[in-house]
Amino acid sequence: MQTAKVIDYIVNWLNTSCDGAGLNGFVVGISGGIDSAVTSSLCATTGKRTLVLNMQIYQAPHQVDLALQHMAWLKQKYPHVEDVNIDLTDAFQTIEKTFPSAVQDGLTMANTRARLRMLTLYAFAGHHRLLVAGTGNKVEDFGVGFYTKYGDGGVDVSPIADLMKSEVYAIGRYLGIIDGILNAPPTDGLWHDNRSDESQIGASYDELEWAMGFANSGGDERTLDGRQKKVLEIYRKFRRMNRHKMEPIPVAKIPDEMRR
Repeated sequence: MQTAKVIDYIVNWLNTSCDGAGLNGFVVGISGGIDSAVTSSLCATTGKRTLVLNMQIYQAPHQVDLALQHMAWLKQKYPHVEDVNIDLTDAFQTIEKTFPSAVQDGLTMANTRARLRMLTLYAFAGHHRLLVAGTGNKVEDFGVGFYTKYGDGGVDVSPIADLMKSEVYAIGRYLGIIDGILNAPPTDGLWHDNRSDESQIGASYDELEWAMGFANSGGDERTLDGRQKKVLEIYRKFRRMNRHKMEPIPVAKIPDEMRR
């Protein structure tokens, strides 16, 4: 990958998108992970107003620390970056008290966390006339669909959604993202036990990239070893399960003859 050219391309694309919308810049949620670090850095590189939000909900201290470190680094490098630290735990606890206990399973409440953050991002975006920049990469967005519908999937622009996870890391290293983020295990930060993405999916992002490429190549599965077959099965399972996130909302199209 021609990293410098890809960065320039995305930055120009972001500028064009913002200018076309007639807005002032971007808002990005910062998690302490590589995707949000790279996305916020690309947005800041446009020179437009960039607002970065750290939105805690029962967050692990090390995740908060990495988010704060990145935000401080970003502000030092780009004077036009502004940061906001907002603790959403009280708001989430109100939801926990309001929802019937019968619907409060782990996945439902993890997704509710993501949707509360989306609501917060759009509150700031609407007030300051900014675009919400998504932080999903290609494997997550168009491979396994590992994101929350109308949560972190609810965005205005997706600057890194055509980049594989390995390419996001390459851009992060080129931009000088702090080592703590580059070396941290990827996690969505939505669970009380702070489980990693790999533990939830059952495969690493490197493995999922391979599976995505193999599935699209039409290769001969008889040549695969046991682990490769397992990873391909995991990839296909998540893709089937999450296809509804990656496709347009189904619309009941009324036949023309019924309108006569």
